[in-house]
Amino acid sequence: MNDEQRILLRMATAKDTAMTADVLARARLEVLPCADMTGLVRAFEGGAAAMVVCEEALVDADLPLLTDALAGQPTWSDLPILVLGRHGAASAALRRAVHGLPNHTVLEKPIRVATLVSAVSSMLRARQRQYQVRDLFEDLRGTDQRRSEFLATLAHELRNPLAPIRTSLALLSSGRLDTAAEARLHRITTRQVDHMVRLVDDLLEVSRVSRGKVQIEGLPVRLGSVVGEAVELCRPMIAAAGHKLTIDVEGPGPLVRGDAVRLVQVFSNLLNNAAKYTPPHGQLGIRVRESEGMAVVEVRDNGIGLSPGMLDAIFDIFVQEDDGSKLAQGGLGIGLTLVRSLIELHGGSVTASSEGRGHGALFTVRLPLLSTGSAGHDAAPPHPSASEAQLALNVLLVDDNRDAADSLGMLLEAAGARTTVAYSGAQALELSQGQSIDVAILDIGMPEMDGCQLAQRLRERPDASRLTLIALTGWGQERDRQRLATAGFQHHLLKPVKIEELLRLLQGVPSEIAPRG
Repeated sequence: MNDEQRILLRMATAKDTAMTADVLARARLEVLPCADMTGLVRAFEGGAAAMVVCEEALVDADLPLLTDALAGQPTWSDLPILVLGRHGAASAALRRAVHGLPNHTVLEKPIRVATLVSAVSSMLRARQRQYQVRDLFEDLRGTDQRRSEFLATLAHELRNPLAPIRTSLALLSSGRLDTAAEARLHRITTRQVDHMVRLVDDLLEVSRVSRGKVQIEGLPVRLGSVVGEAVELCRPMIAAAGHKLTIDVEGPGPLVRGDAVRLVQVFSNLLNNAAKYTPPHGQLGIRVRESEGMAVVEVRDNGIGLSPGMLDAIFDIFVQEDDGSKLAQGGLGIGLTLVRSLIELHGGSVTASSEGRGHGALFTVRLPLLSTGSAGHDAAPPHPSASEAQLALNVLLVDDNRDAADSLGMLLEAAGARTTVAYSGAQALELSQGQSIDVAILDIGMPEMDGCQLAQRLRERPDASRLTLIALTGWGQERDRQRLATAGFQHHLLKPVKIEELLRLLQGVPSEIAPRG
Protein backbone atom coordinates (compact mmCIF):
# COMPACT_ATOMS: atom_id res chain seq x y z
CA MET A 1 0.00 0.00 0.00
CA ASN A 2 1.26 3.47 -0.95
CA ASP A 3 1.01 5.50 2.26
CA GLU A 4 0.49 8.75 0.34
CA GLN A 5 -2.53 7.29 -1.53
CA ARG A 6 -4.34 5.58 1.33
CA ILE A 7 -7.66 6.66 2.79
CA LEU A 8 -7.82 6.54 6.58
CA LEU A 9 -11.15 5.23 7.89
CA ARG A 10 -12.56 5.69 11.41
CA MET A 11 -16.16 4.53 11.90
CA ALA A 12 -18.33 4.02 15.00
CA THR A 13 -18.72 0.23 14.81
CA ALA A 14 -16.85 -2.70 13.35
CA LYS A 15 -19.81 -3.37 11.04
CA ASP A 16 -19.80 0.20 9.66
CA THR A 17 -16.04 0.00 9.23
CA ALA A 18 -16.23 -3.23 7.25
CA MET A 19 -19.08 -2.02 5.02
CA THR A 20 -17.47 1.35 4.23
CA ALA A 21 -14.06 -0.22 3.61
CA ASP A 22 -15.63 -2.75 1.24
CA VAL A 23 -17.41 -0.03 -0.74
CA LEU A 24 -14.21 1.98 -1.20
CA ALA A 25 -12.12 -1.08 -1.97
CA ARG A 26 -14.58 -2.08 -4.72
CA ALA A 27 -13.86 1.35 -6.26
CA ARG A 28 -10.15 0.35 -6.25
CA LEU A 29 -9.29 2.81 -3.51
CA GLU A 30 -6.69 2.00 -0.86
CA VAL A 31 -8.27 1.98 2.59
CA LEU A 32 -6.71 1.71 6.05
CA PRO A 33 -9.28 1.18 8.88
CA CYS A 34 -8.26 2.65 12.24
CA ALA A 35 -9.62 1.22 15.52
CA ASP A 36 -9.32 4.40 17.60
CA MET A 37 -8.26 8.06 17.47
CA THR A 38 -4.68 7.29 18.51
CA GLY A 39 -4.34 4.86 15.63
CA LEU A 40 -5.89 7.37 13.24
CA VAL A 41 -3.41 10.07 14.22
CA ARG A 42 -0.45 7.69 14.00
CA ALA A 43 -1.55 6.58 10.52
CA PHE A 44 -1.98 10.22 9.43
CA GLU A 45 1.55 11.05 10.51
CA GLY A 46 2.77 8.16 8.35
CA GLY A 47 1.07 9.54 5.25
CA ALA A 48 -2.47 9.77 3.90
CA ALA A 49 -4.41 11.08 0.92
CA ALA A 50 -7.75 11.60 2.69
CA MET A 51 -9.66 10.77 5.84
CA VAL A 52 -13.24 9.46 6.30
CA VAL A 53 -14.61 9.68 9.84
CA CYS A 54 -18.04 9.37 11.39
CA GLU A 55 -19.57 12.02 13.59
CA GLU A 56 -19.48 9.73 16.61
CA ALA A 57 -15.68 9.51 16.40
CA LEU A 58 -15.40 13.29 16.78
CA VAL A 59 -16.72 13.23 20.37
CA ASP A 60 -13.77 11.04 21.37
CA ALA A 61 -11.83 12.41 24.32
CA ASP A 62 -8.67 12.03 22.23
CA LEU A 63 -9.96 14.34 19.47
CA PRO A 64 -7.38 17.04 20.38
CA LEU A 65 -4.70 14.57 19.21
CA LEU A 66 -6.18 14.79 15.70
CA THR A 67 -6.73 18.57 15.64
CA ASP A 68 -3.17 19.17 16.89
CA ALA A 69 -1.75 16.85 14.21
CA LEU A 70 -3.75 18.61 11.50
CA ALA A 71 -2.61 22.02 12.74
CA GLY A 72 1.00 20.88 12.37
CA GLN A 73 0.75 20.07 8.66
CA PRO A 74 3.46 21.52 6.39
CA THR A 75 2.62 24.59 4.31
CA TRP A 76 1.67 22.64 1.20
CA SER A 77 -0.62 20.17 3.01
CA ASP A 78 -4.32 20.50 3.81
CA LEU A 79 -5.63 16.96 4.25
CA PRO A 80 -9.22 16.60 2.96
CA ILE A 81 -11.60 15.05 5.52
CA LEU A 82 -15.04 13.59 4.84
CA VAL A 83 -17.33 13.58 7.89
CA LEU A 84 -20.38 11.25 7.84
CA GLY A 85 -22.94 12.95 10.09
CA ARG A 86 -26.03 11.52 11.69
CA HIS A 87 -27.72 14.78 12.72
CA GLY A 88 -27.63 16.64 9.43
CA ALA A 89 -25.06 19.08 8.16
CA ALA A 90 -26.73 22.07 9.83
CA SER A 91 -27.07 20.64 13.34
CA ALA A 92 -25.39 22.44 16.23
CA ALA A 93 -23.98 19.16 17.54
CA LEU A 94 -22.21 18.46 14.25
CA ARG A 95 -20.91 22.02 13.97
CA ARG A 96 -19.31 21.63 17.38
CA ALA A 97 -17.92 18.23 16.37
CA VAL A 98 -16.18 19.45 13.20
CA HIS A 99 -14.77 22.57 14.84
CA GLY A 100 -10.99 22.40 14.48
CA LEU A 101 -11.02 20.28 11.29
CA PRO A 102 -9.48 22.64 8.70
CA ASN A 103 -10.53 21.05 5.38
CA HIS A 104 -13.70 19.02 5.83
CA THR A 105 -16.86 18.11 3.95
CA VAL A 106 -20.03 16.83 5.67
CA LEU A 107 -22.39 14.23 4.19
CA GLU A 108 -25.47 13.09 6.09
CA LYS A 109 -26.07 9.41 6.69
CA PRO A 110 -27.45 7.27 5.20
CA ILE A 111 -25.39 8.00 2.11
CA ARG A 112 -25.62 6.51 -1.34
CA VAL A 113 -22.66 4.40 -2.46
CA ALA A 114 -22.11 6.46 -5.63
CA THR A 115 -22.13 9.70 -3.62
CA LEU A 116 -19.57 8.33 -1.15
CA VAL A 117 -17.23 7.08 -3.87
CA SER A 118 -17.57 10.34 -5.84
CA ALA A 119 -16.82 12.49 -2.78
CA VAL A 120 -13.75 10.44 -1.83
CA SER A 121 -12.46 10.46 -5.43
CA SER A 122 -12.76 14.26 -5.53
CA MET A 123 -10.75 14.51 -2.31
CA LEU A 124 -8.05 12.28 -3.81
CA ARG A 125 -7.77 14.53 -6.86
CA ALA A 126 -7.43 17.56 -4.61
CA ARG A 127 -4.75 15.79 -2.60
CA GLN A 128 -2.82 14.98 -5.79
CA ARG A 129 -2.71 18.71 -6.50
CA GLN A 130 -1.23 19.24 -3.06
CA TYR A 131 1.44 16.63 -3.79
CA GLN A 132 2.31 18.45 -7.02
CA VAL A 133 2.69 21.70 -5.08
CA ARG A 134 4.89 19.90 -2.55
CA ASP A 135 7.12 18.52 -5.30
CA LEU A 136 7.37 21.97 -6.85
CA PHE A 137 8.34 23.47 -3.48
CA GLU A 138 11.03 20.82 -3.05
CA ASP A 139 12.39 21.44 -6.55
CA LEU A 140 12.46 25.18 -5.94
CA ARG A 141 14.12 24.66 -2.57
CA GLY A 142 16.78 22.47 -4.17
CA THR A 143 17.29 24.96 -6.99
CA ASP A 144 17.52 27.83 -4.51
CA GLN A 145 20.09 25.95 -2.46
CA ARG A 146 22.15 25.15 -5.56
CA ARG A 147 21.89 28.79 -6.65
CA SER A 148 23.11 29.98 -3.24
CA GLU A 149 26.01 27.56 -3.38
CA PHE A 150 26.73 28.68 -6.93
CA LEU A 151 26.81 32.36 -5.97
CA ALA A 152 29.17 31.56 -3.10
CA THR A 153 31.37 29.62 -5.52
CA LEU A 154 31.23 32.46 -8.04
CA ALA A 155 32.38 34.95 -5.41
CA HIS A 156 35.19 32.59 -4.42
CA GLU A 157 36.24 32.02 -8.03
CA LEU A 158 36.32 35.73 -8.81
CA ARG A 159 38.26 36.59 -5.65
CA ASN A 160 40.91 33.96 -6.35
CA PRO A 161 42.37 35.61 -9.47
CA LEU A 162 41.97 39.09 -7.99
CA ALA A 163 44.49 38.29 -5.25
CA PRO A 164 47.52 37.69 -7.55
CA ILE A 165 46.41 40.58 -9.79
CA ARG A 166 46.39 43.00 -6.85
CA THR A 167 49.72 41.67 -5.58
CA SER A 168 51.27 41.93 -9.05
CA LEU A 169 50.11 45.53 -9.43
CA ALA A 170 51.56 46.42 -6.03
CA LEU A 171 54.91 44.91 -7.02
CA LEU A 172 54.90 46.62 -10.42
CA SER A 173 54.21 49.99 -8.81
CA SER A 174 57.16 49.57 -6.45
CA GLY A 175 59.65 50.30 -9.24
CA ARG A 176 62.13 47.79 -7.76
CA LEU A 177 61.75 44.97 -10.25
CA ASP A 178 64.05 43.93 -13.05
CA THR A 179 62.81 43.12 -16.55
CA ALA A 180 62.53 39.38 -15.89
CA ALA A 181 60.43 39.88 -12.77
CA GLU A 182 58.14 42.33 -14.58
CA ALA A 183 57.68 39.82 -17.40
CA ARG A 184 56.79 37.10 -14.90
CA LEU A 185 54.22 39.32 -13.20
CA HIS A 186 52.81 40.19 -16.60
CA ARG A 187 52.31 36.49 -17.36
CA ILE A 188 50.69 35.91 -13.96
CA THR A 189 48.27 38.81 -14.43
CA THR A 190 47.41 37.73 -17.96
CA ARG A 191 46.62 34.18 -16.83
CA GLN A 192 44.37 35.40 -14.02
CA VAL A 193 42.50 37.87 -16.22
CA ASP A 194 41.99 35.15 -18.84
CA HIS A 195 40.59 32.90 -16.10
CA MET A 196 38.09 35.56 -15.01
CA VAL A 197 37.05 36.16 -18.61
CA ARG A 198 36.44 32.43 -19.10
CA LEU A 199 34.20 32.37 -16.02
CA VAL A 200 32.09 35.24 -17.30
CA ASP A 201 32.02 33.82 -20.83
CA ASP A 202 30.78 30.47 -19.53
CA LEU A 203 28.00 32.17 -17.58
CA LEU A 204 26.87 34.14 -20.62
CA GLU A 205 27.19 31.11 -22.86
CA VAL A 206 24.94 28.95 -20.68
CA SER A 207 22.37 31.75 -20.62
CA ARG A 208 22.44 32.14 -24.40
CA VAL A 209 22.22 28.39 -25.04
CA SER A 210 19.31 27.97 -22.61
CA ARG A 211 17.39 30.71 -24.44
CA GLY A 212 18.13 29.28 -27.89
CA LYS A 213 20.35 32.21 -28.89
CA VAL A 214 23.37 30.13 -29.96
CA GLN A 215 23.61 29.20 -33.62
CA ILE A 216 25.73 26.23 -34.67
CA GLU A 217 27.74 26.58 -37.86
CA GLY A 218 27.10 23.35 -39.73
CA LEU A 219 30.32 22.71 -41.64
CA PRO A 220 32.24 19.45 -42.22
CA VAL A 221 34.67 19.00 -39.34
CA ARG A 222 37.30 16.34 -38.69
CA LEU A 223 37.25 15.37 -35.03
CA GLY A 224 40.97 14.63 -35.05
CA SER A 225 41.84 18.30 -35.55
CA VAL A 226 39.15 19.42 -33.08
CA VAL A 227 40.45 17.08 -30.36
CA GLY A 228 44.01 18.21 -31.12
CA GLU A 229 43.09 21.85 -30.52
CA ALA A 230 41.24 20.95 -27.32
CA VAL A 231 44.27 19.05 -26.04
CA GLU A 232 46.55 22.01 -26.74
CA LEU A 233 44.23 24.33 -24.82
CA CYS A 234 44.29 21.99 -21.82
CA ARG A 235 47.98 21.07 -21.80
CA PRO A 236 49.01 23.76 -19.28
CA MET A 237 46.47 22.54 -16.71
CA ILE A 238 47.27 18.87 -17.37
CA ALA A 239 51.01 19.50 -17.14
CA ALA A 240 50.67 21.56 -13.95
CA ALA A 241 48.99 18.58 -12.25
CA GLY A 242 51.56 16.10 -13.55
CA HIS A 243 48.91 14.04 -15.34
CA LYS A 244 49.72 11.63 -18.16
CA LEU A 245 47.41 12.07 -21.14
CA THR A 246 46.86 9.28 -23.68
CA ILE A 247 45.45 10.31 -27.07
CA ASP A 248 43.90 7.66 -29.31
CA VAL A 249 42.89 9.12 -32.67
CA GLU A 250 43.43 7.40 -36.02
CA GLY A 251 44.41 9.81 -38.76
CA PRO A 252 42.22 12.89 -39.17
CA GLY A 253 39.40 11.23 -37.24
CA PRO A 254 35.70 10.85 -38.11
CA LEU A 255 33.94 13.49 -40.18
CA VAL A 256 30.94 15.24 -38.60
CA ARG A 257 28.88 18.28 -39.40
CA GLY A 258 29.20 20.96 -36.79
CA ASP A 259 30.85 24.06 -35.43
CA ALA A 260 34.56 23.47 -34.90
CA VAL A 261 34.90 26.27 -32.34
CA ARG A 262 32.01 24.92 -30.25
CA LEU A 263 33.31 21.36 -30.44
CA VAL A 264 36.76 22.47 -29.28
CA GLN A 265 34.96 24.16 -26.39
CA VAL A 266 33.15 20.91 -25.56
CA PHE A 267 36.22 18.67 -25.49
CA SER A 268 38.44 21.20 -23.71
CA ASN A 269 35.75 21.46 -21.01
CA LEU A 270 35.69 17.68 -20.64
CA LEU A 271 39.49 17.45 -20.48
CA ASN A 272 39.73 20.30 -17.98
CA ASN A 273 37.05 18.62 -15.90
CA ALA A 274 38.98 15.33 -15.95
CA ALA A 275 42.21 17.06 -14.97
CA LYS A 276 40.55 19.02 -12.17
CA TYR A 277 38.89 16.00 -10.56
CA THR A 278 41.92 13.74 -10.75
CA PRO A 279 44.62 13.77 -8.03
CA PRO A 280 48.14 14.82 -9.15
CA HIS A 281 50.01 12.43 -11.46
CA GLY A 282 46.80 10.81 -12.63
CA GLN A 283 45.93 9.07 -15.87
CA LEU A 284 43.77 10.83 -18.46
CA GLY A 285 42.73 9.59 -21.86
CA ILE A 286 40.80 10.76 -24.90
CA ARG A 287 39.76 8.31 -27.59
CA VAL A 288 38.04 8.96 -30.93
CA ARG A 289 36.32 6.17 -32.86
CA GLU A 290 33.31 5.28 -35.01
CA SER A 291 30.44 3.05 -33.90
CA GLU A 292 27.06 2.29 -35.49
CA GLY A 293 26.95 5.38 -37.64
CA MET A 294 28.12 7.68 -34.87
CA ALA A 295 31.39 9.40 -34.09
CA VAL A 296 32.29 8.59 -30.49
CA VAL A 297 34.68 10.59 -28.31
CA GLU A 298 35.51 9.21 -24.86
CA VAL A 299 37.25 11.23 -22.15
CA ARG A 300 38.43 9.04 -19.28
CA ASP A 301 40.22 9.69 -15.98
CA ASN A 302 41.19 7.75 -12.86
CA GLY A 303 40.10 10.52 -10.52
CA ILE A 304 37.54 10.80 -7.74
CA GLY A 305 34.71 9.27 -9.78
CA LEU A 306 30.97 9.83 -9.50
CA SER A 307 28.33 8.37 -7.20
CA PRO A 308 25.43 6.62 -8.99
CA GLY A 309 22.97 9.40 -8.21
CA MET A 310 25.17 12.00 -9.91
CA LEU A 311 25.62 10.35 -13.32
CA ASP A 312 22.77 12.35 -14.86
CA ALA A 313 22.47 15.23 -12.36
CA ILE A 314 26.09 16.27 -13.02
CA PHE A 315 24.92 17.86 -16.28
CA ASP A 316 22.37 20.09 -14.53
CA ILE A 317 23.07 23.77 -13.97
CA PHE A 318 24.83 24.69 -10.70
CA VAL A 319 25.45 21.01 -9.80
CA GLN A 320 28.88 19.82 -8.66
CA GLU A 321 29.77 16.62 -6.84
CA ASP A 322 31.20 17.44 -3.41
CA ASP A 323 34.11 15.11 -2.81
CA GLY A 324 34.72 16.45 0.70
CA SER A 325 38.23 17.59 -0.18
CA LYS A 326 39.97 20.60 -1.65
CA LEU A 327 40.95 18.70 -4.80
CA ALA A 328 38.33 20.07 -7.15
CA GLN A 329 38.07 23.64 -5.94
CA GLY A 330 37.63 25.85 -8.96
CA GLY A 331 34.92 26.25 -11.56
CA LEU A 332 31.27 27.15 -11.33
CA GLY A 333 29.58 23.83 -11.99
CA ILE A 334 28.30 24.99 -15.41
CA GLY A 335 30.92 23.45 -17.71
CA LEU A 336 29.11 20.15 -18.13
CA THR A 337 25.77 21.93 -18.57
CA LEU A 338 27.34 23.80 -21.47
CA VAL A 339 28.82 20.58 -22.87
CA ARG A 340 25.45 18.83 -22.96
CA SER A 341 23.67 21.85 -24.44
CA LEU A 342 26.21 22.30 -27.24
CA ILE A 343 26.31 18.60 -28.09
CA GLU A 344 22.51 18.44 -28.26
CA LEU A 345 22.58 21.42 -30.63
CA HIS A 346 24.79 19.22 -32.85
CA GLY A 347 22.21 16.43 -32.76
CA GLY A 348 24.35 14.31 -30.45
CA SER A 349 24.39 13.15 -26.84
CA VAL A 350 26.75 12.99 -23.87
CA THR A 351 26.65 10.55 -20.98
CA ALA A 352 28.70 9.95 -17.84
CA SER A 353 29.61 6.62 -16.29
CA SER A 354 31.65 5.61 -13.27
CA GLU A 355 32.25 2.55 -11.14
CA GLY A 356 31.79 4.72 -8.06
CA ARG A 357 33.72 7.09 -5.85
CA GLY A 358 37.44 6.73 -6.21
CA HIS A 359 37.22 4.79 -9.48
CA GLY A 360 37.41 7.54 -12.08
CA ALA A 361 34.85 8.65 -14.64
CA LEU A 362 34.14 8.25 -18.34
CA PHE A 363 32.34 10.87 -20.42
CA THR A 364 31.12 9.69 -23.82
CA VAL A 365 30.10 12.06 -26.60
CA ARG A 366 28.23 10.72 -29.63
CA LEU A 367 27.80 12.77 -32.82
CA PRO A 368 26.19 11.78 -36.14
CA LEU A 369 28.76 10.83 -38.76
CA LEU A 370 28.96 12.82 -41.98
CA SER A 371 29.56 10.46 -44.90
CA THR A 372 30.38 13.06 -47.55
CA GLY A 373 32.05 16.43 -47.75
CA SER A 374 35.50 17.79 -47.11
CA ALA A 375 37.20 17.75 -43.76
CA GLY A 376 38.61 20.24 -41.44
CA HIS A 377 38.44 23.93 -40.81
CA ASP A 378 40.96 26.57 -41.59
CA ALA A 379 42.95 27.95 -38.74
CA ALA A 380 42.50 31.63 -38.12
CA PRO A 381 45.43 33.80 -39.12
CA PRO A 382 47.74 34.63 -36.24
CA HIS A 383 46.79 37.62 -34.11
CA PRO A 384 49.28 40.48 -33.86
CA SER A 385 50.58 41.67 -30.50
CA ALA A 386 50.73 45.31 -29.51
CA SER A 387 54.49 45.37 -30.10
CA GLU A 388 54.11 43.84 -33.58
CA ALA A 389 51.13 45.88 -34.80
CA GLN A 390 51.70 48.99 -36.92
CA LEU A 391 48.48 50.97 -36.89
CA ALA A 392 48.34 54.02 -39.15
CA LEU A 393 45.04 55.23 -37.78
CA ASN A 394 43.45 58.19 -36.04
CA VAL A 395 41.40 56.59 -33.26
CA LEU A 396 38.76 58.21 -31.06
CA LEU A 397 38.35 56.15 -27.87
CA VAL A 398 35.42 56.97 -25.57
CA ASP A 399 34.62 55.26 -22.25
CA ASP A 400 33.32 56.72 -18.98
CA ASN A 401 35.53 54.22 -17.13
CA ARG A 402 38.71 56.29 -17.05
CA ASP A 403 41.04 53.42 -16.19
CA ALA A 404 39.68 51.31 -19.04
CA ALA A 405 39.93 54.21 -21.49
CA ASP A 406 43.43 55.29 -20.44
CA SER A 407 44.92 51.79 -20.46
CA LEU A 408 43.47 50.92 -23.86
CA GLY A 409 44.51 54.29 -25.21
CA MET A 410 48.10 53.66 -24.09
CA LEU A 411 48.06 50.26 -25.77
CA LEU A 412 46.78 51.69 -29.07
CA GLU A 413 49.45 54.39 -28.92
CA ALA A 414 52.07 51.68 -28.41
CA ALA A 415 50.69 49.95 -31.53
CA GLY A 416 51.22 53.12 -33.59
CA ALA A 417 47.76 54.69 -33.55
CA ARG A 418 47.15 58.40 -32.95
CA THR A 419 44.61 58.14 -30.15
CA THR A 420 42.22 60.72 -28.69
CA VAL A 421 40.74 59.57 -25.37
CA ALA A 422 37.48 60.98 -24.00
CA TYR A 423 35.39 60.05 -20.97
CA SER A 424 31.94 61.21 -22.17
CA GLY A 425 30.05 61.78 -25.37
CA ALA A 426 30.16 65.56 -25.01
CA GLN A 427 33.90 65.55 -24.39
CA ALA A 428 34.44 63.25 -27.39
CA LEU A 429 32.60 65.67 -29.70
CA GLU A 430 34.59 68.60 -28.36
CA LEU A 431 38.02 66.92 -28.60
CA SER A 432 37.42 65.46 -32.05
CA GLN A 433 36.10 68.67 -33.60
CA GLY A 434 38.20 69.54 -36.62
CA GLN A 435 40.21 66.31 -36.37
CA SER A 436 40.28 63.47 -38.85
CA ILE A 437 38.96 60.20 -37.43
CA ASP A 438 39.42 56.76 -38.99
CA VAL A 439 37.99 54.70 -36.14
CA ALA A 440 35.73 55.48 -33.17
CA ILE A 441 35.75 52.90 -30.37
CA LEU A 442 32.77 53.69 -28.19
CA ASP A 443 31.49 52.39 -24.88
CA ILE A 444 27.70 52.07 -24.99
CA GLY A 445 26.50 52.39 -21.39
CA MET A 446 27.58 55.98 -20.72
CA PRO A 447 25.47 58.55 -18.82
CA GLU A 448 23.85 61.59 -20.47
CA MET A 449 24.90 60.64 -24.02
CA ASP A 450 25.28 56.89 -24.60
CA GLY A 451 27.37 55.26 -27.29
CA CYS A 452 24.50 54.94 -29.76
CA GLN A 453 23.64 58.63 -29.46
CA LEU A 454 27.30 59.54 -29.87
CA ALA A 455 27.57 57.31 -32.93
CA GLN A 456 24.64 59.17 -34.51
CA ARG A 457 26.37 62.51 -33.90
CA LEU A 458 29.62 61.21 -35.38
CA ARG A 459 27.74 60.00 -38.44
CA GLU A 460 26.82 63.63 -39.12
CA ARG A 461 30.49 64.57 -39.62
CA PRO A 462 31.72 65.44 -43.16
CA ASP A 463 34.19 62.51 -43.08
CA ALA A 464 31.60 60.01 -41.78
CA SER A 465 31.62 57.96 -44.99
CA ARG A 466 35.03 56.47 -44.13
CA LEU A 467 34.47 56.28 -40.37
CA THR A 468 34.58 52.82 -38.78
CA LEU A 469 32.45 52.54 -35.64
CA ILE A 470 33.33 49.85 -33.09
CA ALA A 471 31.13 49.20 -30.06
CA LEU A 472 33.12 48.07 -27.02
CA THR A 473 30.62 47.08 -24.36
CA GLY A 474 29.55 44.54 -21.79
CA TRP A 475 26.14 44.19 -23.46
CA GLY A 476 26.25 41.12 -25.70
CA GLN A 477 22.70 39.86 -26.16
CA GLU A 478 21.18 39.51 -29.62
CA ARG A 479 18.88 42.49 -29.10
CA ASP A 480 21.95 44.56 -28.17
CA ARG A 481 23.68 43.55 -31.40
CA GLN A 482 20.62 44.50 -33.43
CA ARG A 483 20.38 47.87 -31.69
CA LEU A 484 24.06 48.59 -32.36
CA ALA A 485 23.79 47.59 -36.00
CA THR A 486 20.81 49.94 -36.36
CA ALA A 487 22.91 52.72 -34.80
CA GLY A 488 25.54 52.24 -37.52
CA PHE A 489 28.21 50.22 -35.73
CA GLN A 490 30.13 47.92 -38.07
CA HIS A 491 31.70 45.89 -35.26
CA HIS A 492 30.67 44.79 -31.78
CA LEU A 493 33.32 43.70 -29.27
CA LEU A 494 32.62 42.48 -25.74
CA LYS A 495 34.45 43.68 -22.65
CA PRO A 496 37.05 42.76 -21.62
CA VAL A 497 38.21 42.92 -25.20
CA LYS A 498 40.75 40.43 -26.51
CA ILE A 499 43.58 42.76 -27.43
CA GLU A 500 44.81 40.60 -30.32
CA GLU A 501 41.29 40.52 -31.77
CA LEU A 502 40.97 44.31 -31.57
CA LEU A 503 44.40 44.88 -33.15
CA ARG A 504 43.64 42.45 -35.96
CA LEU A 505 40.36 44.26 -36.60
CA LEU A 506 42.08 47.65 -36.63
CA GLN A 507 44.75 46.45 -39.03
CA GLY A 508 42.00 45.86 -41.59
CA VAL A 509 40.69 49.43 -41.37
CA PRO A 510 41.77 51.66 -44.29
CA SER A 511 43.63 54.85 -43.42
CA GLU A 512 44.85 57.92 -45.26
CA ILE A 513 47.83 58.57 -42.96
CA ALA A 514 51.24 56.96 -42.98
CA PRO A 515 52.46 54.69 -40.18
CA ARG A 516 54.64 56.26 -37.54
CA GLY A 517 58.26 55.72 -38.34
